[in-house]
Amino acid sequence: MVEDVRMDAALDARRDGLAASVPPPHRHDHPAPTHARPHPALRPVGWAAMAITAIAWLVVSIHSLSGLVTSVVLGEAGFGDIVSVGAFLLIISFLSFSALLYLVTRDGALRRLAGHARVPRAALDAHFLVSEPSMTVLVPSSAEEPHVVRATLWSAALQEFPQLDVVLLVDDRPDPEDPEARARLEETRLLPFEIQARLREPSEKLSAALAEAERFVAAHPSAPLHAGTIADLHEQAVAWLVELADAERVRDHADQFFVDRVLLSLARDLGRKADQLRAAPDAGVPAGEGLGQLRRLARIFAARLDLFERKRYASLSHEANKAMNLNSYIGLMGGEWVVDTVTASGRRFDVLRAARYGEAPDRVVPASDYVLTLDADSLLVPDYCVRLVHEMEQPGNERMAVIQTPHSSYRGARTWVERVAGMTTDLQHLQHQGRTAFDATFWVGANAIIRTEALADIVEVRIEDGPAGPRVVRTYIQDRTVIEDTESSMDLVANGWSLHNYPERLSFSATPPDFGSLVVQRRRWANGGLIILPKLLDVVRGRRRRDDDASPAEVLLRADYLGSTAWTTVGTALLLLMPETTWLLSPLLFVVALPYFATMALDLRTVGHRLLDMPKVFALNLVLLPVNLAGVAKSVEQAITKRKIPFARTPKVADRVAAPALFVVLPYVLGLGLLAFAVLAATRGHWPGMVFAGTTGAAALAGAVAFVGTRSAAQDVAAAWREFRASRGTRPQPARAKAQPLDWPGLRWLRVLVEDSEPKLPALGESRSGPGRRAEGRRA
Repeated sequence: MVEDVRMDAALDARRDGLAASVPPPHRHDHPAPTHARPHPALRPVGWAAMAITAIAWLVVSIHSLSGLVTSVVLGEAGFGDIVSVGAFLLIISFLSFSALLYLVTRDGALRRLAGHARVPRAALDAHFLVSEPSMTVLVPSSAEEPHVVRATLWSAALQEFPQLDVVLLVDDRPDPEDPEARARLEETRLLPFEIQARLREPSEKLSAALAEAERFVAAHPSAPLHAGTIADLHEQAVAWLVELADAERVRDHADQFFVDRVLLSLARDLGRKADQLRAAPDAGVPAGEGLGQLRRLARIFAARLDLFERKRYASLSHEANKAMNLNSYIGLMGGEWVVDTVTASGRRFDVLRAARYGEAPDRVVPASDYVLTLDADSLLVPDYCVRLVHEMEQPGNERMAVIQTPHSSYRGARTWVERVAGMTTDLQHLQHQGRTAFDATFWVGANAIIRTEALADIVEVRIEDGPAGPRVVRTYIQDRTVIEDTESSMDLVANGWSLHNYPERLSFSATPPDFGSLVVQRRRWANGGLIILPKLLDVVRGRRRRDDDASPAEVLLRADYLGSTAWTTVGTALLLLMPETTWLLSPLLFVVALPYFATMALDLRTVGHRLLDMPKVFALNLVLLPVNLAGVAKSVEQAITKRKIPFARTPKVADRVAAPALFVVLPYVLGLGLLAFAVLAATRGHWPGMVFAGTTGAAALAGAVAFVGTRSAAQDVAAAWREFRASRGTRPQPARAKAQPLDWPGLRWLRVLVEDSEPKLPALGESRSGPGRRAEGRRA
């Protein structure tokens, strides 16, 4: 057997060979699972930033109020001035509040990362020798690219867990009319069974070897197991994984991550174990240790895969959102079900009902101790499940309902949008780690392990009318808003459960590769927090009932998480659109903002980016300001109308997604308008206003060019105009004059501007050979 260094060198050579076939620009290595220990000076810097922010805000407030009082006394201030100062102070207070809480959360994250010690492999093996929990991995999918879903299923199936079921929850229409959609659906349906067939050979071989070893140990309790035999099995597993990696088609950086950090990473780990076994003494391996190694090896290939389509059954909810896709299957777990065909309103429907005693079921859905929800464009590193469940099963964690590693971004993206949006994702990963330090964790839906006992504790059962008659709908994960994981977090905490962010990078998820896809994602993220905010009272009351009062830090951090998108977005927009407050701007206002941006630059470096990436993140946030405003407006609309907002999935298509014209135009308008205002401020001698408007205007305009694009913007606006003209030409005319609903050209044009875009190319879309070329099947 070759030495460990030679094994690594061989696998690295294979990896480099795959990487050489995909030479993307700006290619970066993916960060290690464990965070680097933060520099000791980072926390004191954060403390100083908190003090500077608070003091500067206080000084700015006093300065503004004193100036207003003086003007009122001298009779120089009118009612408009009073309103302006009041609005200005309110905006600055909310923005300063969120900036201060960012710094507090950051300090909690640095504290946790500095104190985290990785659990040794031996401790994991010892734990799962005596603990054999079961887990069901649920992968909700809707109109996904099959190769994207395939990688996700593989990353779940290769988890080394005692009893593992992986279920693909396909949410497409069962019988699409579009030939392309039908072909994609058929290919997706086959994925679980293709993976199961591929796993069958190593699974059967390793299971037979384990059974033989167990019989030998039962007959010879004190005899060691032969180290060479166990090493041979590990080497065969390594060869199988390397062969699988060699056969992979690497289309982009996400595929490269799958090959390197899922397949070859597992191969390296097993190769090292084989080398250790080869170096064992001639006496062999003690029976207990050898059996543990064989069990671990057998578990890696023993996953059971299945497919489920809820929309085939009229007895299940067909609500168009991810939450009800998950709820439909969770409600079936632990039961045996029979498929009946019923006729209603002249149509035939399939329904699921519980099997009667002695009746052969059509589907058996096993119960599990844990449920892992995993988005179809996310990947898990091989030891995700064992590390997180090991943490959940430690003494004192019996009421831990959800554990996760907030997803990180793939490195090496080709487009500006994907790279910089990925930086914001990595910053959010750090913020989520900090919230756990103050017991203010929120479930982030891309991946999470959930204790099924906790889900049963928050289930809501209702009867609703279905096409085949009344049906029972069980809601475990709330679908009232489009951020279902956030509302469910509040329900769990209110019922006495806790949530936890594991301080490692064990999951990675795709970032939208173009501005149109990013618009859909970020507008959805901004929608719903205000509706959920009142549930904070349920959390406080629930803790009081259990004599466990919520800390002020937890309450403030939860309130900020739910409401900050609304008040920071609205506040920033008003600040940019209130030129009459220019006289209120002073150099002290920049001192309020400086600690926030400076520490964010340091945080970018902490999560593996560069200090100089901070201006790019700032520019992207300005470009997304109208998108966030639209999401907040949807929240207000839903709160008023009490109607659910349709769940808008992030499009996953091969080429660029057209963005709504309004979100394409407004970043340019914002940038040019602020630059014009900077010139006006300079002519009036308002130098702080000139600096403020000039810097933000330049950043917004640069962001519009870099992230929206000039050519793409022109295409999307032209497509929206053509659609508007077509809607006017095909609008039916009334047969006779009568009262009509409000419908004037400006209103119709506005609808076209802001309506949700479909995952399709604009009419003048870029070809794959053009400047906007992206890899086929890019994750979004």
